[in-house]
Amino acid sequence: MTAIAHTPAAAVKGSATAVLKAEARLFLREPGALFWILAFPTALLCVLGSIPSFREPSADLNGLRVVDLYVPVVVLLAMIMSGIQSMPPVLTGYRERGILRRMSATPMRPGALIGAQIALHGAAVTVSAALALAVGRIVFDVALPRQFAGYLVAFVLAALAALALGSVVSAISRTTKITQAIGSAVFFPAMFTAGVWLPVSAMPDILQRIVDLTPFGAAVQALDTATAGDWPSWTHLGVTALWAVVLITAARRWFKWE
Repeated sequence: MTAIAHTPAAAVKGSATAVLKAEARLFLREPGALFWILAFPTALLCVLGSIPSFREPSADLNGLRVVDLYVPVVVLLAMIMSGIQSMPPVLTGYRERGILRRMSATPMRPGALIGAQIALHGAAVTVSAALALAVGRIVFDVALPRQFAGYLVAFVLAALAALALGSVVSAISRTTKITQAIGSAVFFPAMFTAGVWLPVSAMPDILQRIVDLTPFGAAVQALDTATAGDWPSWTHLGVTALWAVVLITAARRWFKWE
């Protein structure tokens, strides 16, 4: 009786593993997504680091170099590319083609498919971050995070916020075309608040205070602080965590299987 009782759960667990493996194979067959998540952020760092003035310490940046500030920025850029540009079209496409609806009639729940996508994109972001940190250190002598635990906390919260934001885009989009339109509208403000065009630390005080209230603006400040060796501000961590909770709640409330 015990073996029979555990058979459905084991079957569902095995199916979830099979879904993850299948999604991983499909994900690895998307060179475009892999490029924008894994390679583009580090490539951007290399381009910016090749500018001589960006490798010179600046008194306006408390003795830091512009390239020092851009390592956390490109880490966040990978999250933005993954959460907003890569994942939402996949989830919306599954709903649009009826895959989620058909899965809901089987022991395997659609949540397993979504969970696999989140796990894969989260793993890709982690690899991208490690690559950016390594290139920054080896090529441009950018210091590695001195407060690693604080950096890790800020990184996880920012990744959750980015993937949750992508889930919200998927939840409110009926078709992949709408997903792409909404994603693009969200993408550029997200890049601005992350400091892609102008590092947050170099922004005017008023603009910096406004950006600090956004998930990526607060996250980049937290990552900067941890890199310098201090524990990130609880305000910045709290803002990022609050956005993550709000976005996750909204995604769960609005997401429809069909």
